[in-house]
Amino acid sequence: MAGIPHDHYEPKTGGEKWVHSRLPIIGLLYDTIMAPTPKNLNWMWIWGIVLTFTLVLQIATGISLVMHYTPDTSMAFASVEHIMRDVNGGWALRYMHANGASLFFVAVYAHIFRGLYYGSYKAPREITWIIGMLIYLLMMGTAFMGYVLPWGQMSFWGATVITGLFGAIPFIGESIQTWLLGGPAVDNYTLTRFFSLHYLFPFVIAGLVIVHIWAFHSTGNNNPTGVEVRRTSKADADKDTLPFWPYFVIKDLFALAVILAIFFAVVGFMPNYLGHPDNYIEANPLATPAHIVPEWYFLPYYAILRAFTADVWVVQIVSFVTGGIVDAKFFGVLAMFGAIAVMALAPWLDTSSVRSGRYRPMFKWWFALLVIDFIVLMWVGSQQTVFPYDWISLIAAAYWFAYFLVILPLLGVIEKPVARPETIEADFASHYGKSSDAAGTTSATPAE
Repeated sequence: MAGIPHDHYEPKTGGEKWVHSRLPIIGLLYDTIMAPTPKNLNWMWIWGIVLTFTLVLQIATGISLVMHYTPDTSMAFASVEHIMRDVNGGWALRYMHANGASLFFVAVYAHIFRGLYYGSYKAPREITWIIGMLIYLLMMGTAFMGYVLPWGQMSFWGATVITGLFGAIPFIGESIQTWLLGGPAVDNYTLTRFFSLHYLFPFVIAGLVIVHIWAFHSTGNNNPTGVEVRRTSKADADKDTLPFWPYFVIKDLFALAVILAIFFAVVGFMPNYLGHPDNYIEANPLATPAHIVPEWYFLPYYAILRAFTADVWVVQIVSFVTGGIVDAKFFGVLAMFGAIAVMALAPWLDTSSVRSGRYRPMFKWWFALLVIDFIVLMWVGSQQTVFPYDWISLIAAAYWFAYFLVILPLLGVIEKPVARPETIEADFASHYGKSSDAAGTTSATPAE
């Protein structure tokens, strides 16, 4: 796919020419910061800079914390208390790191649902979407292993429950579980390997983020209309775009400042609000907490995991067909990972020729229900598996899969989209002023 026509970096001084001929890093930075960006991007396009900042924050605070942390079951809990009480600014480092994980997931969920609504996963951006899903999976793994490190009650029992899920895989489950734990149960060898991976994964994520940014700079940014930037000439491209600097950089920095004001208010005044009080009790393998729950950002998938019990008819049918190989526990594990897999397959499940949900009347309602459904799953995941919470989680889990596997493909066939602008310039002018292109609209045509 041809890039958007724009002015490229041209070295002027002798020193610039010398560097550029040997390592064109200045040109790469120039083309990145001055990249032509659709001029009609709204405030939902600010989450990228929030995620980038949070990743840097997590790596920086994590490196500082690891200098004082001891990955040993006999000393891990005490070392965390040492950080909180004796290290200069240790409490701030730990609270920024812990709440930074929550900010990370707030931003990534907003980023993902924005992509789902505006069709950012559609061609030619499928690889960009898949890379984003890989980053999301690594984030979840990193956050889970980081939650184990304080070695509190919820850390220990959360690790026991989650790693125990892999034991449900037929034939090879026990071997996988033992490999994950480093032994027969959660113990010192588990803590040390989780510590190593928790330290390593953020750097892998950083590498994937660079590839992710490279991918969408290659294809160009999506935008609220879903209409592509005109590439016929530089003059047409200039009408649809603005340079990333200074327009969108300043906008992103303003949004980041507002979000960080809220973030530091949480760190300063309510740092434990999103945590669990049981994690301030040292891990005790002989005392099981009354109610084991993961961190809030895992709750939707935890709810899906618990929704499919042996009493559910679809579980009974699958168990019968497979001769009991797929029991309720294994079915729940499949459903939990399947909930992420169907989201990753959205580029191929969405059959609509129109990219943006802004011009799809029926889609808007079903998508709004999906957002509500995700919030309901998050809430019910924090509740015990008793009536009516078990039924609510089952209905919510069923809708999640129905949306991606049934509703999304059908909408592309039965839905009649409304007219959308011919160009990005037309959409921009309709909101902010007149233009020669402002009157241009078209009926529903392929977004590509």
